[in-house]
Amino acid sequence: MAQRVRDVMTVNPRAVGPNTPAHQVATIMRDESLKAVMVTDDGRLRGLVTDRDLTVRILADGGDVSARTVAEACGAELASVAPEDDVDRALMLMHAKELRHLPVIDNGQPVGIIALRDLTAERAPDFALDSHGAADSMA
Repeated sequence: MAQRVRDVMTVNPRAVGPNTPAHQVATIMRDESLKAVMVTDDGRLRGLVTDRDLTVRILADGGDVSARTVAEACGAELASVAPEDDVDRALMLMHAKELRHLPVIDNGQPVGIIALRDLTAERAPDFALDSHGAADSMA
């Protein structure tokens, strides 16, 4: 039997509103050791922001970042999977769209997040991604 997304996802991921200041989200990520945070509005997923998104879309612009919101850092395209989807489908989607994190949506509501790092560790225990997302053999 194929493994399902619900078996490997992180449940109840951290979420913030779209108008949350980007620097506040960076602080949350640092303090909670997160690489991605969901952006929700009225319980609906509006985006996913990663530490890289904050760096490339906010910090790299320079200037005063205090007025910038997390909505400005979110990517334009949002891919997701359902809890009952096969893990292989999630892997293929992540590979095709070059994603490291994928929201899990059930009946229009965000219920989890799946990370490439988790899938890699699950499928190939002798192979892992380092803290920067680079591939390293642990053998």
